[in-house]
Amino acid sequence: MARAISPCIFCQIAGSSNSTPLLHSDDKVVAFKDINPSAFRHYLVVPVEHIPTVNDLQRRNEDYTLVSHMINVGETLLRRDAPQPNQYRFGFHQPPFNSVDHLHLHCFALPFIPRWKQLKYVFGTTWWVY
Repeated sequence: MARAISPCIFCQIAGSSNSTPLLHSDDKVVAFKDINPSAFRHYLVVPVEHIPTVNDLQRRNEDYTLVSHMINVGETLLRRDAPQPNQYRFGFHQPPFNSVDHLHLHCFALPFIPRWKQLKYVFGTTWWVY
């Protein structure tokens, strides 16, 4: 008997049947506004392929290419929508601090709003993991 799999919200958004307005869509990633923004601009860039967490990435060329593409998409969107910010920030939450088990890159144009939300996005030991 097949086990029912709970639907992944980010897989639904990346799929063809969603009502979330997309800021970017291609064959590798989709991007959209975070529903609970923590900064002046706060976007998520999500791979179309279901990759559970940053821990599932390996040191393979295709993973480097995917992450580079995710950062480029996020930076392009931020530069378009917030061309004169104080700073941009990009990063992934490390489990168990991720809210959705589907890899997603947080893209921020600062300042954090409200200011205390910056505590949620303190950088870890690597520049791209919170």
